[in-house]
Amino acid sequence: MNVLIVTLGSRGDVQPYVALGKGLKEAGHQVTICTSGVFQQFITNHGLDYSYMNNELIQLIDSDAGREAIENTNNLWGTIRTTMKLFKRVKPMLRQTLYDVWNAAQVIDPDVMILASKAAVLAESIADKLEIPLLMSMPFPQFVPSAQIPSLGFPDLKIGAWYNRFTYRIVHWAVKLYSSVPNEFRHKVLQLPPKPKHLGMLCRTDGSPIPQLHCYSKQVAPRPTDWPDSAYVNGYWFLDQLDDWQPPAELGEFLAAGDAPIYIGFGSMAGRHPQRLAKMAIEALQVTNQRGILATGWGGLQAKHLPETIFKLNQAPHDWLFPRVSAVVHHGGAGTTAAGLRAGCPTIICPFFGDQPFWGQRIHSLGVGPKPIPQKQLTAKKLAQAIREVTSNSSMGQKAKVLGEKIRVEDGIKDAIAIIETLARANKQ
Repeated sequence: MNVLIVTLGSRGDVQPYVALGKGLKEAGHQVTICTSGVFQQFITNHGLDYSYMNNELIQLIDSDAGREAIENTNNLWGTIRTTMKLFKRVKPMLRQTLYDVWNAAQVIDPDVMILASKAAVLAESIADKLEIPLLMSMPFPQFVPSAQIPSLGFPDLKIGAWYNRFTYRIVHWAVKLYSSVPNEFRHKVLQLPPKPKHLGMLCRTDGSPIPQLHCYSKQVAPRPTDWPDSAYVNGYWFLDQLDDWQPPAELGEFLAAGDAPIYIGFGSMAGRHPQRLAKMAIEALQVTNQRGILATGWGGLQAKHLPETIFKLNQAPHDWLFPRVSAVVHHGGAGTTAAGLRAGCPTIICPFFGDQPFWGQRIHSLGVGPKPIPQKQLTAKKLAQAIREVTSNSSMGQKAKVLGEKIRVEDGIKDAIAIIETLARANKQ
């Protein structure tokens, strides 16, 4: 089976698909990942084929305008406002991205396409043109309607099934803001008839449902019982570090020099003022007398002249590092959240936007972390209070340990591969 995976976004958006791709390759399949060129080496280092996609969208995210957008999309309405504001700028980028995916598909001639949620609205028509199976993958519950929970980004108001279902209608409407680009591409380039208007983003043009792979643990976010059979919760897709990875000597020495530290890092979500976040993190660690590791990688926190009790870290695989820390503080991205939970770490989430507030609420509901602190409300005092809670609450630490044990026995990649293979076989019959 020849599989083409298409994903857009940051390292956290790409990494789960590298993990899935490695699993598919080990199962005997050919795998190509089409994503931004900045990740080519990351993909090929893991033994997978890479197909080119431009870097324009990821460069926008890392620009001043992109960082400002991140800071102003901490709820759905903010996201919609930002989307409409940036749409004219993003539209030609989306068009070029579609051409890149189409070029990849023509070269690879895949048997199956797997589209990450951000890519699905763009590239569905390419699977129609090739007449091949298509699966959509999401690291959070947002698009499949349910009467039991609202869509990601909406408050859980507990006012009835009508409200929950209505939230998904709004999300699907928001997705249609991008539809003009793929519709134009479908007509002018692929020369396909338009998709019937009554069919939403979860159906193919023939009305059949698109299988939805949700790559997170049901222990963290249970599957709604009213989801259709085409919607799965597979478990996390973890990418463990390469066998030859070794920590810097200075990191090993720091870890061995005292009690397990607290990890603090916000990935590429540090916004326009990473120095401010770093200052708050340092102050909170010192006030609580805690050792800490301050992650300063791509777009992350910035700090100089640190005390001996705080280690400045550029990069280390989470699956290696997190079992060696006492707690984790981060933005609440799906991948970082998963890594912390698998390691059994109590977790403090300071969300910026998107799915991050959702994971923060789930952490708190499960009793494995305090209430999330939205980044616009984050202060050194509030962070210090949360640190005191995770380091002194033995029940929270025990619950985190038990949840980690449950997550570690799941095999989300194996489960997803079985679904993909079944779909491919059915298409050949």
